[in-house]
Amino acid sequence: MSMKEAKAEVFWMAFKGLPKKERQSVIERLLKDAEFMEDLIDIAILEQRREEPSRPLEDYLAERKR
Repeated sequence: MSMKEAKAEVFWMAFKGLPKKERQSVIERLLKDAEFMEDLIDIAILEQRREEPSRPLEDYLAERKR
């Protein structure tokens, strides 16, 4: 396990150990953070589109010019 993964695991275990009202408070703070929300939306979009076929950037750019 990498250091990054270990830190994430410690945070996750601490979060799960909080009482429900305190977990809700943490989530509310996260949702008020604009940068976090932008990252969360990006992750959700990537997950939704994960199974879509990829295409070369040149094809996409050519399509946009039309």
